[in-house]
Amino acid sequence: MTYEEAESYINNTPKFTKKNTLENTRMVLDAMDHPERKMKLIHVAGSNGKGSVCAYLSSILKAAGKEVGLFTSPHLVKINERFKINEEDVSDELFLEAFEGVMDLVRQLLKEKPEEFAHPTFFELLFLMGIYIFDKAHMEYVVLETGLGGRFDATNVIEKPLVSVITSISLEHTEYLGDTYAKIAGEKAGIIKEGCPVVYDGTRKDVEAAILKKASEMHAKAYAIRPDMYKILMNTQKTIDFSMDTGYYEPMNVSIDTVAEYQVMNACEAVTAALVMDEGLTETDIHSGMKNMRWEGRMEPVLPGVILDGAHNDSGIEEFVKTARQLGKDTKVTLLFSCVSDKDYDGMIRTICEEIPFTEVIVTEVGAYRMVPAEKLGSIFRKYTKQPVAEISSVEEAFDEAYARKGDGILFCVGSLYLVGSLKEILRSRKNA
Repeated sequence: MTYEEAESYINNTPKFTKKNTLENTRMVLDAMDHPERKMKLIHVAGSNGKGSVCAYLSSILKAAGKEVGLFTSPHLVKINERFKINEEDVSDELFLEAFEGVMDLVRQLLKEKPEEFAHPTFFELLFLMGIYIFDKAHMEYVVLETGLGGRFDATNVIEKPLVSVITSISLEHTEYLGDTYAKIAGEKAGIIKEGCPVVYDGTRKDVEAAILKKASEMHAKAYAIRPDMYKILMNTQKTIDFSMDTGYYEPMNVSIDTVAEYQVMNACEAVTAALVMDEGLTETDIHSGMKNMRWEGRMEPVLPGVILDGAHNDSGIEEFVKTARQLGKDTKVTLLFSCVSDKDYDGMIRTICEEIPFTEVIVTEVGAYRMVPAEKLGSIFRKYTKQPVAEISSVEEAFDEAYARKGDGILFCVGSLYLVGSLKEILRSRKNA
């Protein structure tokens, strides 16, 4: 089998099913002789910021000279991005080996236990491949990002993480997770394990109550991070320096390489988790890891005056507009926007129109079967703004038009990680042409 055939098989695997349980994933891990039990695991859930927290923690561990694997989703361009070994994407060769190794066990279980075992879903298959990859690469530490929710997420088969982290909660995937912040927080809190500490975003009281309830049940020490625990000292629009004083550890000044102020909360959660896991990480390790972290698609400059941001829900857009207002206050702002059908794109568009004084917007289409037609997105923008709106279904043509219109100003490309991934692939192909 080739890499391309494996990728095609994975992409055609169903994303969701009602019949698969965590026991289904455990059955494959049983057949693998549970390599995850040899790893020191960090488990991260949340609606926004969990990928960034994972990346910060991986960067800190690497700065400390540790062997560290990182499992995140989604990917922007190539599926290998979901598996990093010491901050490098896994090779095609190891990816293919992992796919074949896991699928051999899946086929064996389907044959031996047809009544008990079901074929893994898309995410379950990738998670199992990640465990195979990190075992084969002899990773001492592995940072795991949940896929959807927490309690029933495939990653939740792990038994005793060094620390769990729950980032900010928003009203997402309400058909699966519940229709209130508290219900969704309760699902995310399902990753808290008996006696294992948890670091969480304590901004909302209803969210905090749900997390603390679960932490109490699991006898897990809980560490809240709140906005009043940090203070931004300087924002150069390239780096942000801030001080953090959580009361749990000695105060610390930290610098992160980003233009996005929303990353400060994520950084505070990561620093606290790094200290909570009690693995001998030094302040020097933390400073180096935080400064050197790179996380694609989050307020990422890709060309002069062009910034990509993967904000893809209400909370993400609220954070995006704060940074976009700051960066665009003295210059012309052009927007390129797209979104997928299971997001509240009406609310996202309304927030953008109310909060950002953009000059014009171009809308386009992404997400395959979840695509929202450009005409529909354009009509919603026209409800909330009198600025010019152009509808271009081709992402590449839409980007070229938006880039031409930006002039000496700033172009923000926002609304979906699918949009960010498509644009990065376009820019990469042009660079290599």
